[in-house]
Amino acid sequence: MTLVQARRIVFGLALASFVLSFVHRTAPAAIAGELTQAFSISGAVLGTLAATYFYVYTLLQVPVGVLADTLGPRRILATGSAIAAAGSLLFALAPVWEIAAVGRTLVGIGVSVAFIAILKVSAVWFPADRFATLAGITMFAGNLGAVAAGAPLAWIVTFASWRTVFVALAILSALLAIATWLRVRDRPEELGYPPVHAPPATTAKLPWMRALAHVAANPATWPAFFVNVGVGGSFLAFAGLWAVPYLQQTHGMSRVDAAQHASLLLLGVAIGSVAIGMISDRLKSRQGVMRVFVLAYTLSWLPWLAHAQWPQWATLAWFLLMGLLIPGFTLSWTIAKEANPPAYSGIATSVVNVGIFLGTGILQPWVGWVLDRGRAAGDLAGAWDRGIALLAGAAAFGAVMTFFVRAKPRE
Repeated sequence: MTLVQARRIVFGLALASFVLSFVHRTAPAAIAGELTQAFSISGAVLGTLAATYFYVYTLLQVPVGVLADTLGPRRILATGSAIAAAGSLLFALAPVWEIAAVGRTLVGIGVSVAFIAILKVSAVWFPADRFATLAGITMFAGNLGAVAAGAPLAWIVTFASWRTVFVALAILSALLAIATWLRVRDRPEELGYPPVHAPPATTAKLPWMRALAHVAANPATWPAFFVNVGVGGSFLAFAGLWAVPYLQQTHGMSRVDAAQHASLLLLGVAIGSVAIGMISDRLKSRQGVMRVFVLAYTLSWLPWLAHAQWPQWATLAWFLLMGLLIPGFTLSWTIAKEANPPAYSGIATSVVNVGIFLGTGILQPWVGWVLDRGRAAGDLAGAWDRGIALLAGAAAFGAVMTFFVRAKPRE
């Protein structure tokens, strides 16, 4: 087996874990009605149930970064997939929402390792000048998984139980855990290949507390974190839960039509993620490309703030355009990696990645609370206006923070 083949296997299995994490991340949007009926819960509780995944994701990103730099991606990916399998099965069999929340928490714990692990694989197995492109490919594949959790899942649950779907996801996660343990290796040297980069001192003895302190004290780390809070948070809160109910209740769409819009949004993110990585690597620009995309994404909320009532082909096209613009925030990982020592790449990317899930974990239940208050007051339309304004405001906050991003000059 050649080095190129080994890279493809290691990267491919890590990527499969990441794709599955996106399926779990956005599935509640397609089955929001089923979850509300199955557990007899309000909008705020539904938002909390969906966001449970993001709470644990937020808490674990920095520990996962430490583990990626110390234990290596093989161990954390295999263990994470096994935990996600158990959580998915518990979620599928839950009789009440509290148990479903425990299952969702376990899923969040399990899949929280996937993204940082694949960034570590990309940093160790591939040349440095391919990192942004590989991050784009990673987001492309992950969002295809999210697309599968949109309109296709909405169609599947018209004839099969959502519980059956999550049992199937549990089986897939278990199989992936086994495959990862058997085939993934942390470094090329473990399969007899020369290192792609000059190896640091012994990885197992990496002074992670000093590494974390260095990353946290680096002022170049934090602006990208706050970009992720606003942009990543508004994107996942919308695509991961509220887009489908919004389109159904304000634009009179069927669930399948609304899910098609969410799927096109995610498809746009997938395509845009590859494009932005390649554009950034080609232009040798990080913050400039990020700023243009994020500002355009913020402006793309204006039609919904202005109560645009367009024909369906136009709303579909606009959702696709929004998706193409969203990936400006994905350059945050490359910026964090380049602003910190190479041996700390897992910790650096995990710190800025926390912002995405912190933002989502705040926004999903917050929008649900706004909707509950509006529904109780008999003003659901006004509540949706306020909910959309909340998401657009978060995007604008992220856009402002791009002006504080300072990327390392590239050779």
